[in-house]
Amino acid sequence: MEGSTIYIKNMVCNRCIMVVEQLLTNMGFTLRHIELGKVIVEEQLLPNDYKAIDEQLRPIGFELIDDKRIRLIEQIKKEIIELIYYQDNNLKTNLSDYLTTQCHFEYSLLSKLFSETTGMTIEKYFIAQKIERVKELLLYNELSLNEIAIKLNYSSTAHLSAQFKSVTGTTPSQFRKIKEQKRKAIDQIV
Repeated sequence: MEGSTIYIKNMVCNRCIMVVEQLLTNMGFTLRHIELGKVIVEEQLLPNDYKAIDEQLRPIGFELIDDKRIRLIEQIKKEIIELIYYQDNNLKTNLSDYLTTQCHFEYSLLSKLFSETTGMTIEKYFIAQKIERVKELLLYNELSLNEIAIKLNYSSTAHLSAQFKSVTGTTPSQFRKIKEQKRKAIDQIV
């Protein structure tokens, strides 16, 4: 049996994977593979199946993606989120080469498509995600600023602090002191 691939928007964390896996299992589908933004089921899905899945996904903040351009944008976002949140930004090359390798398209095409579709450059999106990760780590109060800089591959604590202040308008130490600072959900960036 061939199976079907489903592309889902707004899957940004392991909890999202669990929720989607449970939803599709409850709907009677057999999952072959699931990752951020993509699910492969054993069944050959019909148009009504896609419609039913989308109707179940939307109330919980997800939706099916059927446009190839939007799927590519979601893949770029997924790769950046995985890099920052699950690989601790352990980038061995520059971001453009990384995305070219992961997405199998030239970076110039990825960059143009991303900017046209989201109104934000890939680099700004990458920085925004890194800053949200820094906020999260600051609020946990388990790591020093230097440890956070190392964890997220900043060249120095000063670079992290300057970028943080540029994006948020406050320094990391000021942010840490202000407990009511709000973080953005990673799927709400862009």
